[in-house]
Amino acid sequence: MDNIILLGFLFAIVGLSVYLVMIYNGLVVVKNDIDKAWANIDVMLKQRHDEVPKLIEVCKGYMNFERDTLQKITEARSMYQRAVTIDQKAQADLSATYAVRGLFAVAENYPELKANNNFMQLQSRITELESQIADRREFYNDSVNTFNIRIQEMPDTFVAAFMNLKPRPMFKVEEADKADVSVSFAATK
Repeated sequence: MDNIILLGFLFAIVGLSVYLVMIYNGLVVVKNDIDKAWANIDVMLKQRHDEVPKLIEVCKGYMNFERDTLQKITEARSMYQRAVTIDQKAQADLSATYAVRGLFAVAENYPELKANNNFMQLQSRITELESQIADRREFYNDSVNTFNIRIQEMPDTFVAAFMNLKPRPMFKVEEADKADVSVSFAATK
């Protein structure tokens, strides 16, 4: 009889241990999914930032009076290159997105530029990259949401506390960034 109780106790201990290991491994997976999702965004941002100097060069010859627009793109690109944390990169990404949108809006005023084959190819490439970045942001937010839920659910919260896991912020667009892009066609020298 004592052997049966001892075996039952051992099975319970082993079962609990296996269950805790499964929770631990599951939390490691969702944590790494977030890192992978951000790395994928970072790759797309790098590709977009590699295309921006080419776009600026094509535009310079046509947009003599739009230096402010080109300057905003250059500043956003520099901000991204200096960014270290995910939050800094996300903010730089938003700045670059709105700067590029502003450039495309201003380009509508330059028919010769819009007819330039290089400009059209770069515009198409950057627009494609923007779409892919948006998809990857959605996957990142899904991964963060799954992670945040898991570390708050019972019994995962105990393992998460042991692993010192904290909720991660989702990628959010600031209210100011939701406003329409203001475009000025005024000539400045």
